[in-house]
Amino acid sequence: MPSPLGSADVVVIGAGIVGLAHAHEALERGLTVAVVERGDRATGASVRNFGHACGTAQDGDALRYARNARATWAHLADKAGFWYGRTGTVMVARAEDELAVLREFAELRGDEVRPLTAGQVAERIPVGAGVLGGAFLPDDLRVDPRAAAHAIARHLAERGATFHWTTSAHAIEPGAVHTSRGTLTARTIVLATGHDVDRHYPELAAQFGVRRCALRMLRVDAPGGATVEPAVQTGYSLLRYSGYEACPSLPAVRARLTAERPDLIGIGLNLMYTQRPDGTLTIGDTHAYGTTLDPFEDEALDAAVLAETAELLGVDGLTVRERWRGVYASAPEPFLIAEPAEGVRVVSVTSGIGMTTAFGLAPEVLDGLGYAR
Repeated sequence: MPSPLGSADVVVIGAGIVGLAHAHEALERGLTVAVVERGDRATGASVRNFGHACGTAQDGDALRYARNARATWAHLADKAGFWYGRTGTVMVARAEDELAVLREFAELRGDEVRPLTAGQVAERIPVGAGVLGGAFLPDDLRVDPRAAAHAIARHLAERGATFHWTTSAHAIEPGAVHTSRGTLTARTIVLATGHDVDRHYPELAAQFGVRRCALRMLRVDAPGGATVEPAVQTGYSLLRYSGYEACPSLPAVRARLTAERPDLIGIGLNLMYTQRPDGTLTIGDTHAYGTTLDPFEDEALDAAVLAETAELLGVDGLTVRERWRGVYASAPEPFLIAEPAEGVRVVSVTSGIGMTTAFGLAPEVLDGLGYAR
């Protein structure tokens, strides 16, 4: 029979960015922390993304979480030693209705959004023909997702958090997590396993409508070795972030893109890219949804991302270095926060913005658990 693993004030299940945010916040409040992770490192959504904290484009709770997360990202980058930049985001408008949305957004958000002319866009990033203007969102952040989560985990371990790697959580009950290596006792348990919430609480996942969202993403060489500091987003991105929904011109963008490119709308294209520290570009992405995802990858998805990114950059083609599938939790509401049992919190970012919001979400969850800072 597995032996006991010990005890902690807070046991976090999942060492992705949401789990790490809760472990960090618990340590900040002087609590003992144990983290249970089924792999020997995080390999899910927290490392497969753009490394883009796109806070400005959010609204409601997500906007509040994102704003509050910025200081923590800067603090952890300094303490844990990973690359971080307040690089901002360049929004590229290639149609008048897209430009109208960005102007309206600037009116709503003031200094958080700075309109750009076509020439100013071209000064900041490499672009092809047809750019009418854009906007700069100066407060958005970037990190290298392949390094940040691992560096944060090491830093938290150095601060005293106990990590149980390659350890599966088999059962959760008030005060105890039964794992493949033994039982951990805890005052509080935080389940932060993203889309896998249904592995432990299927009724809860069904109640919240949690599904899996699969993305297609690629890493390519930057044309001509270009340096691109900000994240870059497009008109397709306007359809995917809640902050833009307050803009009166957004329905016109959606109607036009749906009429002109139903194929790209059908695959949920969010045409954007970021540059990694090695100079390559992370490009993407597409979106497909299901409770269980088919394992078969459609080459047409990658072809569409490559063709649209090449056109955006104004080049004939791109050299691919890597391809991958990202998976994250998706639901009608952007956040799942629930108490299925006494002392147990299920926390999942069900909108693909965990990197953006986790470090602002976790403090409010710990507040709700009654732990004073």
